[in-house]
Amino acid sequence: MSAPEATVVIPTHDRWPLLSGRALPSALAQEDIDLEVVVVDEASSDGTNEGLEALDDPRIRVVRHAVPRRLPGARNAGVAAARGRWLAFLDDDDVWAPRKLRAQIDAAEAGPADWVYGRAVVVDGELRPLEDDPFPAPERLHGLLDGGNWIPGGGSNVVVRADAFHAAGGFDESLRFFEDWDLWLRLLDRGLPAVVDAVVMARVEHGSNMAVRDRREVAAAYERLMEKRRPVADADRRALAEWLALEQHRAGRRLPAARMFLTTAIRYRSPGNLPAACGALFGARGMELASRFLERTRGSSHLDLTGEPATRPEWLAAFR
Repeated sequence: MSAPEATVVIPTHDRWPLLSGRALPSALAQEDIDLEVVVVDEASSDGTNEGLEALDDPRIRVVRHAVPRRLPGARNAGVAAARGRWLAFLDDDDVWAPRKLRAQIDAAEAGPADWVYGRAVVVDGELRPLEDDPFPAPERLHGLLDGGNWIPGGGSNVVVRADAFHAAGGFDESLRFFEDWDLWLRLLDRGLPAVVDAVVMARVEHGSNMAVRDRREVAAAYERLMEKRRPVADADRRALAEWLALEQHRAGRRLPAARMFLTTAIRYRSPGNLPAACGALFGARGMELASRFLERTRGSSHLDLTGEPATRPEWLAAFR
């Protein structure tokens, strides 16, 4: 059997309705490409195993773990079973445009480049568009990725040559969070990516994400990631603290957000976070007023929560 052009790796755990209704059909519906889909089942007990067997699609291969290995370990396990020349990763609740892989691989081969990303739209749990993720030019990544994960769409966007993935070392399984950002940095060390200037995927924004649930572990993972590259400065820690506080605000947690902004203002002697602490107590309107106050008094604000207007791709309707 000849090797497929691309392998799609989809980790999942007890989310068969999402896997079967979103990620899997959007991967299998990719146009003009020979692919396989490796589903990494992280010890699911909700009928995922039976559901996959019932599909009876020769393009689907399954790797099952009796004990979950978390996302970086699951992705690496999927890669270990992959046969494709190109690797793509897809979270089980995200969805792709039907020509995502074809467009990205063509762009990378024309580059030539070892990896490639496209535009991404952020959607809610019902796949209603909220905003567009930032879409930086590849030439800006050397500065941007040093301070944050600026690749749009997270792990569900990038397509990478299999040999480049292995040469970069794969996902760091010691990182519980930011393992995709860590890999992008190592891929960037090898060369700039190609880009596709079109919306190739939709990333689901959850009401309760990792930054809300596990902020202490997120902070620890951030320190570990940054220390792999350079010494961590207080400016880095302040920026992370501000982002974590904003995520609390996005989740509607007013008191925790206000408390975190206040703590940040005191710990890092950053008076700009005092208006944020006050504004967070009054929700979206309060934060808007705090941001305006900072712009008027300091010339800029770190509290701007308004993203780019959301693109509404036609292909997204098929998954609602």
